[in-house]
Amino acid sequence: MPLSEWPGSLLAFYEGSAVSGTSRALDLRLIEELMDSAWPATVREDTGEWIMRAAGGVTQRANSVWPRREARDPASALRAAEQWYGRQRLPVIFQVFDDERSSGLNALLDGQRFSTQSETLIMAGAAGALSPNTAGTAAIELADAPSEEWLRLWWAVDGRGGDAELAVARGILEGCPSVYVLVRDDDGHAAAVGRLAVPDGAGWGGVYSMATDRLHRRQGYASAVLAALLDHGQQLGLEGFWLLVTAANPGAQSLYGRAGFNEVGRYVYRQAPLKRAPGGC
Repeated sequence: MPLSEWPGSLLAFYEGSAVSGTSRALDLRLIEELMDSAWPATVREDTGEWIMRAAGGVTQRANSVWPRREARDPASALRAAEQWYGRQRLPVIFQVFDDERSSGLNALLDGQRFSTQSETLIMAGAAGALSPNTAGTAAIELADAPSEEWLRLWWAVDGRGGDAELAVARGILEGCPSVYVLVRDDDGHAAAVGRLAVPDGAGWGGVYSMATDRLHRRQGYASAVLAALLDHGQQLGLEGFWLLVTAANPGAQSLYGRAGFNEVGRYVYRQAPLKRAPGGC
């Protein structure tokens, strides 16, 4: 079902709040669904309340609990999550969204001394309200699958690990219909890349995996990638776009803000404290 037909759709929110400047709370349930579809874990279990996700430890997002609904018995649900991630040989990490639904869960995790990491802004924009800087004549390539060159540039900037982890990451990327953009410099070298995830039937696209080669930064290549992704998304008839950017990256926030994106929510990761092995004496 198109996102515009969902109750309280993101488009209705965006037109009613971010564009007009009025203050309304975003129902993050909708964008959470899109985010989960756009970055699918390779292993998952739905308890009916929480969704456990694992992908060999590759990216926090694909290896975290998504508390899709408030648990009736949070303490028991947490014990079950600990057992599940123990079988996966992974730490317990929660993706916790900044809204009233998370207050009880945060209190529970605080009591268990879970750390707070990687605060991330969720930004969104209706298609007609976005206008990225399209100056320049960079050579732009679009594809429906990530090339080896695309993958290597992205992984060099954002990756954690070697070829094995990159193979897992590629599976995550290809788990959702997407468009991949690569921009070259005047000498034909890959300068920047990005991905537009288009979950089936959603009517919205997610901007992901924006990465610029170290030697090509501050030269407009990221803007060229963003413009190409948004242009292609509008050709597909998408109603709007969302993206994720860490709170510690003001440069990227500025790029997206100039293009017309506005913050509509935030989340953090909460990770269980590491358990020390017993001493030898």
